Amino acid sequence: MQLDEADPKGLVRESYAIEGISAGECRSIFVDWALSLPSDRVAEALRTLLEAYAAARPEHPMSEVLAGGLAAAPSPRRRGGRAARVTEA
Repeated sequence: MQLDEADPKGLVRESYAIEGISAGECRSIFVDWALSLPSDRVAEALRTLLEAYAAARPEHPMSEVLAGGLAAAPSPRRRGGRAARVTEA
């Protein structure tokens, strides 16, 4: 995938240009970026962006956010419910 296809609005490129950008701001930009692409192209675009930007600036907060986007989502766990609150006497 070409860089202009991976970042059509230039959001990720611009995030690397912002001095003092926080991780929270990078996550917000990431969500906007991800929503602008077809869901079946996001992983490929992430690999392209990591290669183009994160390799040169691994300490940048956006590099961590992009790498996290490729990480597998944790499997859902049961968080409670009636059965967790009620004990048998």
